[in-house]
Amino acid sequence: MRFRLMAAGVGATALIATALTSAPAQANHAWSDYHWARTSNPFALKLDNNVTSGWSSYLSTASSDWTKSDKLNTSVQSGSFGSKSTCSPTTGHVEVCNSTYGNTGWLGVASISITTGDHISRAYVKINDTYFNQAQYNTVPYKHLVMCQEVGHTLGLDHQDTNQTNPNLGTCMDYTTNPAGPPSNEHPNSHDYAELDTIYAHLDSFNTPTLVGAAAAEADRAQGASNETPAAWGKLIEGSASRGAGTFVRDLGNGNATITYVTWAQ
Repeated sequence: MRFRLMAAGVGATALIATALTSAPAQANHAWSDYHWARTSNPFALKLDNNVTSGWSSYLSTASSDWTKSDKLNTSVQSGSFGSKSTCSPTTGHVEVCNSTYGNTGWLGVASISITTGDHISRAYVKINDTYFNQAQYNTVPYKHLVMCQEVGHTLGLDHQDTNQTNPNLGTCMDYTTNPAGPPSNEHPNSHDYAELDTIYAHLDSFNTPTLVGAAAAEADRAQGASNETPAAWGKLIEGSASRGAGTFVRDLGNGNATITYVTWAQ
């Protein structure tokens, strides 16, 4: 399958396997047709807590914020989920990790593993403390923005707007260098919840945790590898470090892929 692009807002992009279209900011900001497979709503999604104590409250807030959607219930799971460095995802879960990943250029990364063309089977979020230990980013608003935004990507949402010089839209799915605002970009807004209603309006014939097979295993291996650099993410499809955001695709064939959305430091 060849993954192509669809504009999902001014400066925002999403990946799909169909034609190219365009829309204004705040219009449709689904991340293509990507969604978690489920047979009923609201569905449960586990956010595995691999973060240090300094990030736990931000993960809890992001979980509470996104659970306000009528379509899903996220829950933060405590315990040992493997290496914080590789942040290897588990089928049916979102792994959330933080570490000092180095001068990689990125603040946060959200990656989803796709099977059968458009179903999310697993995902991870990585937060880079190399930058969040710096005064510019070590603020409550910036931490809320990035954690909320990266978790939002794993639900199937794209940015509402990636032009960081535009006025804030009052949502964490809006890229900005001034998350405190006003208005604040620390939490989802009504348009995010409306978009989730659209994404998850239909039901599937199976649940994501039942996905098995060689292709799913290959996607696991692809995401579980060292995933901190563009070389591991595949092909850059849209964006750049200078624009503040980028989307990468690693096509595994037969409708399977890993899609990685990167928020770059500025």
